[in-house]
Formats: sequence, C-alpha cells, structure tokens
Amino acid sequence: MQHMKQEIKRTLVLGVESSCDETGIGLAEVGRGLLAHRLFSQIDLHAAYGGVVPELASRDHVRRVVPLLREALAAAGCGLQDLGAVGYTTGPGLAGALLVGASFAEALAFSLDIPAIPIHHLEGHLLSPMLSQDPPEFPFVALLVSGGHTQLMRVGGVGDYELLGESVDDAAGEAFDKTAKLIGLGYPGGPALSRLAATGVPGRFKLPRPMIHSGDLMFSFSGLKTAVLTATRQPEFDASQTADLAAEFQAAVVDVLCAKALAALKQTGLSRLVVAGGVGANASLREVLKRETARRRARVYFPELEYCSDNGAMIAFACAMRIQAGKQGAGTQGAFAIRPRWPLSEIA
Repeated sequence: MQHMKQEIKRTLVLGVESSCDETGIGLAEVGRGLLAHRLFSQIDLHAAYGGVVPELASRDHVRRVVPLLREALAAAGCGLQDLGAVGYTTGPGLAGALLVGASFAEALAFSLDIPAIPIHHLEGHLLSPMLSQDPPEFPFVALLVSGGHTQLMRVGGVGDYELLGESVDDAAGEAFDKTAKLIGLGYPGGPALSRLAATGVPGRFKLPRPMIHSGDLMFSFSGLKTAVLTATRQPEFDASQTADLAAEFQAAVVDVLCAKALAALKQTGLSRLVVAGGVGANASLREVLKRETARRRARVYFPELEYCSDNGAMIAFACAMRIQAGKQGAGTQGAFAIRPRWPLSEIA
C-alpha cells in the first residue's frame, strides 16, 4: 500500500517502543506533553542466556503490548477513540522485535483510520530530556550513549541533526556490558559494573583513555575492553582487585565521554549539552559532566532516570513534537516500515 498523507484530527498520540528487550507504551498530547506511559523490561527473561535472545524478545513483545496499552489508556483516562496518531519505533533495533511494534501500530492505526508515524529510536532518546520539568532549548549538543550507539550530534531543532562524531567500534554501553562479562558479572552487565565500580578505587590500575587526544570527536572503546582483559590475566591479579578494576574502567569511559562532549561544545560554540540513552543514567558520568560544564559556564541536561532506558514515553513525545513541528511525514498505513539499521543523520 502506498504511503498516504492523513489529517490528524485529534492531538492525542500513542507511542509504541519494541526495538530490543523493553516493551513500552506512551501517550502524549501535542503541545501539552506526556500523559501516561507503561514499560515492561525483559531482563529476567534474558538473564539465563547472558544477553538478549532476539526470538524470545519478539515473542514477549507480542504478549505485553496490548495489556500495556490498556493500562496506559486507563491511567490517562482515555480510550482508543481519542487517539489522533500512532507513532512507533521503526529502527534501529532487532528486526523481529521492530516488526511486532510496527505490525501492532499499523494495524491499530488502520482500524481507527488515523496516521501511523515511523519514529527513529535515537530521536526518541535525543528528545527525552525535554520530558523533564526543566527542558533544554534548541540548539544544543547531544551526547547519545545507548547500548549500541555512542554519538555526538548538533541539534538545531526537531529533525535538524548533524553528526559530529561517533564510535568507530564498540559503543560505550557495549563496552560496559562486555567488560562486565569479562570480570564475571551477570546480565545486564552495565548496571552491575557501575555498582561494583562504586565500591572500588580508580587509579590503582592504569587503563588507556582511547582517542582522548585524537583531535576529533570520534570514539573507540574496544581497546579499553581488551586492556581490562589483559589486566585480569596478569599473575598478580586476584578477585579482590575486581572492584578497583571496574572503577578504573568506568573512570576511563567517563573521562573520554566528558572530554569529547566538552570539545563538541567548544567546536559548535554552544553552551547546552544534552545526554541521553541508557549510559546517561550512570551516576559518575552525571557527576563529572555537571561539574565540568559548570566550570565552563555551560549546562548539561539529563533525562529523568525512568526515561534513560528504552521506553514508549520518548516515542510518543517525539511523535507529538514532530506533529507540532509539521514534520510527521506521510504516514505509512500498511507499510511496516522497519529499518534495523538507520543513521539518525538521514532523517529530517
């Protein structure tokens, strides 16, 4: 079926997130903001396997999406008849998981004769700090640090994104998870490593700060992970030193992220920094960026902790912002337009 432009007759927007291992539903009103959201995490489901199993993730999205929608509608005091559009995560993400959300959103939109609007997962993260009580104003520099992405973007407005730099290999979140596995921590590794790091002392090990002096805004974290592995294989290493190694690893990642983000502010001449994505919940990163931006008379904005992980609230809100800006696209009834790989710089 060809894409078609549809009039949005009501301002209530449903957001559906199913890109990986969280099923999220959000309800937002254009010009007003978030009304309600519900989230189900599959952490317990995948813990036995030490990572996300795509087929299990897809099947669990099928089980969760309708009950979550009912809960969110009840919390907002709304019904399906009140919806004016359905936004859904189109990519990037796991293909099968994305198809669940796309199929559900497209079918629901078709049945209600309202537009289905594809939303970029990272745009949802990028705009999530604007859900806070004190949102940033455009333009700003965004540090996107989700599980699979580490990028610096210049954000001029909704749909106005310029890529400044990104990781050439592992993202910061991937490095956290892989390093956690190397030192014997469970799934999900990133939060477990951060908790362990809080009990250790950085500096007792000497880990590299990859590309911190590269002169550009690119990142690399795979070598840092290898340095951790090398440290654990030294004859003098024992389990009692694991917390110190975790603390040094976290400090190295934070040092690099902070240095590059500050360099991006200087390069763009902007004074507002937005940090979004799962790694944005890291307490050490928040503390260092708050301190260092204040020293430079800049300001950093973080999403509320509940919006750092994947969630439907950010998808509903991003969809509402696109509608408000007149950038909702053509609508996609019946198109099932998933894009497992989708650079954020390609959208407008």
